Amino acid sequence: MEMPRPPLPPFTDAEHAARKVRMAEDAWNSRDPERVALAYTSNSRWRNRSAFLQGRGQIVDFLTHKWAKELDYRLVKELWSYTDNRIAVRFAYEWHDEAGQWYRSYGNELWEFDEQGLMRWRVASINDLAIPEHDRRFHWPLGSRPDDHPGLSEMSL
Repeated sequence: MEMPRPPLPPFTDAEHAARKVRMAEDAWNSRDPERVALAYTSNSRWRNRSAFLQGRGQIVDFLTHKWAKELDYRLVKELWSYTDNRIAVRFAYEWHDEAGQWYRSYGNELWEFDEQGLMRWRVASINDLAIPEHDRRFHWPLGSRPDDHPGLSEMSL
């Protein structure tokens, strides 16, 4: 049996759901594919853009490739909606390619959790916008976003 990943569903209030979102953001900002994959069921299903994945092995492979391409990745997630065992999130992240071109990627995710708090289904729709480096908004050192850094609702993106 999998180890529980609190907070557990049902998500009964915004604080409870937002805590789950922030934990996911912190894990993704670690850029550690193994750490991120532990938040998903062993047979988790994903749609990420046009990629369809199933299972932690494919998640680790996907994230390893992603972060080899998306350099200096920094992400902000925000709770959009929640109910029972589902959460909807909007997000933005910034990264640059090997040539030094910066991008801001915008998207929405739909999450469904099992009773242990592991994500069993993730659907992500994402769009990329090339930006000049001086338009970047996410400047914290690599790793978790500082608590005093504004969320998406406080920023004009």
